[in-house]
Formats: sequence, structure tokens, C-alpha cells
Amino acid sequence: MDLGINKEEAKKLLNKYVQDEVVKMHCRESEAIMRELAKHFNEDEDEWGIIGLLHDIDWDLTKSNPREHTVKAVEILKEAGASDFLIETIVSHGYGSKLCGINQEKTRTTKIQHALAAAETLTGLIISTALVQPDKKLSSVKLESLKKKFKTKSFAAKCDREIIIECEKIGLPLDEFLRIGLKALQGISDKLGL
Repeated sequence: MDLGINKEEAKKLLNKYVQDEVVKMHCRESEAIMRELAKHFNEDEDEWGIIGLLHDIDWDLTKSNPREHTVKAVEILKEAGASDFLIETIVSHGYGSKLCGINQEKTRTTKIQHALAAAETLTGLIISTALVQPDKKLSSVKLESLKKKFKTKSFAAKCDREIIIECEKIGLPLDEFLRIGLKALQGISDKLGL
């Protein structure tokens, strides 16, 4: 994979374009899960992490007009020297979404595209599960609890379970994917303040 952007450049880009701390935290959460997935699949952790970190690079610019989400990302990433591979992978997390403005008819086809979409969606379910714990800590979240929350469609209802289940398209059973995601976020809980 040639991303055209290294880890330090990715961090600078995130800090330049993402000012909303909640969005920034979500990007870091996505990075952590992507890194853990890379480790599981024996892929390059930095490259997968960069993809997770930058996937919502344009959200601050597009949150009032979500149809522009991923459209602005293309412009930002091209200007920063990102490869076509990086741009297409990031844009792919919006494929099929009624919210994003481009590529609604496209579907994800590669392992890394499915991994990104599933990982960035899973962050919401894990964080929501942590926030309903008595101490509001990721360390208190157990895999069994996360599995129950996944099955409860009304819980964290905006976390699209169909996208999370795309983990199966990359050879990961749901339980294993939930375990990997939880481990990743528990590993950065101090940075998240959870």
C-alpha cells in the first residue's frame, strides 16, 4: 500500500482540519481499532492506523451538509499528497450511505474497505457501552456486555449493525471483531479519558 502520507503528516493533517474534540477522539478510536486489526492480519499497523485516523478528515467542514462528507476529503487528501489508494479507501466508508454525497451506488470490495467501515462504526457502540457503565470506564466493559448491546437495536441506534457485521467479509466472526475492537479502545482508554 502506498498512502502518500506518513504518520506524522497524518497527525498534522488531522490537527489542521479537525477541531471538534469529539470527532478527533472518534478518529483516534478508529485508528486504534484499525491498528489492532492490522496486527491481527499481519498488515502494516501504521498504514492501517493512518487510514483510520484520517477517515473523517472533512467532517468539521461538512457536518452541516453531510452530503459533502467524503467529497471534501478527496480535495484535502489530494492537496496533502495522498495516494489514490488512500483516497479511495477513505471515501469507501461512505459507500451506500444516504448521508454522503458521492458513490452511494458503490459497494466496498476490499478487506481494508470493509475493515475501515466496520471499525469506525464499532467505535460508537463500544464508547456508548462504556458510558452506561457505573464508572463510565472502558475497563469496565466486558465482551459479553458488548455482545448484548450489539443485539439490542435500540441501544446506540445510530451504530449501523449491518456495517459492523461487514467484519465477517474480512474473515472475522462478530465475537472476535468485538473482542479486537474492545481491546484496542481499552488500550488507549487513558488518552480517551474513559
